[in-house]
Amino acid sequence: MTSPHLDPNRKMDFVFLLEARDSNPNGDPDAGGMPRTDPVSGQGLITDVALKRKIRNTVALLNQEEKKPGYDIYVESGVALNSQHERAYAADALGPDASQLDAQQWMCRAFFDVRMFGAVMTTGQKNRQAGRVRGPVQLTFSRSVDPITPLEFGITRVTPTKPEDLAKKDTEMGSKHIVPYGLYRGEGHFSAPLAASTGVTSDDLAIFWRAFTLMFDHDRAAARGELNLRGLYVFVHDDKFGNAPARQLLDRVTVKGPGDATARSFSDYQVDVHDADLPKGVTLTTLIG
Repeated sequence: MTSPHLDPNRKMDFVFLLEARDSNPNGDPDAGGMPRTDPVSGQGLITDVALKRKIRNTVALLNQEEKKPGYDIYVESGVALNSQHERAYAADALGPDASQLDAQQWMCRAFFDVRMFGAVMTTGQKNRQAGRVRGPVQLTFSRSVDPITPLEFGITRVTPTKPEDLAKKDTEMGSKHIVPYGLYRGEGHFSAPLAASTGVTSDDLAIFWRAFTLMFDHDRAAARGELNLRGLYVFVHDDKFGNAPARQLLDRVTVKGPGDATARSFSDYQVDVHDADLPKGVTLTTLIG
């Protein structure tokens, strides 16, 4: 029997908790790489795009050895999007008279992230495009429960880039940005009707949830040494269109902290999951918690 959270015929709404410890969870290029913040509340922010990038990278790692068909990544670093569209029109199965709809369906079958997140594939030559796909998985911005204190540290490099600079013995300066501690809460949604249109399977959901739980473990870097998933709570509906409003379900996961930027560990927060008396036709699966 398929686990409820692996059934693409069910609507799902989920809450996740992300922890940043002495790390930069999502730098803002418009602010010199400083952690993103809400200028009014002082809360930290992590974009949906940043998380989808980590999920894509993890799915690619999971499929690195097996090379299972259907799990290529469309939005991939170092690969031009137009060349990805060309792959659809070059596929032997489509034939020389392939339409844009044929190419779009091929892209859904071939690329995991097109199937799950959707894509705008309307660039390049008009007769070599693949249209637009609405994906069933959508993530919100993640917002820290309390205000954060972004810090900037000066760093030095004593090794010059060019041999001719060795004699100068100058120390090059740089900077590093971190959040001492932040607990971020984000939300996500899975639409069963949209999943049916893109061809999402139980295997797709299995690899999505696995990638979600592993994405920080394989994204360690000097500025991201301690990003951790602290909670993942999935509300699963029996009905593909939903048995209750998403907001009523997501509000059942509450997080209480000190209310300021003094927190320095997960133990400074209290997470409550109100799973009693769930609406009829809704179950809760706790994947991390």
